[in-house]
Amino acid sequence: MRELAGYTDYFLLCSGSSDRQVTTLAQHIEETLKKEHGVRPLGIEGLRDGRWALIDYGDIVVHVFLSSVREFYNFDRLWGAAPEVPVPEE
Repeated sequence: MRELAGYTDYFLLCSGSSDRQVTTLAQHIEETLKKEHGVRPLGIEGLRDGRWALIDYGDIVVHVFLSSVREFYNFDRLWGAAPEVPVPEE
């Protein structure tokens, strides 16, 4: 992303099917990175509404969307020139 956005190396885009699931996913990401890696976000936006949460870690920016919101803003197409990095499943 650095070549396209200039402010981060990676975007992680993920979706939830309800506002509660979006909030839970975002909180889980934040808590897991803090607990397992000692990493704290620089900022968090949107948790209260549960439609689109943004967690900024500097080199990585995490976007957790409500599925319909992700489709509406179409971030996947907006940043389509960026190479995709597969995330291994556990």
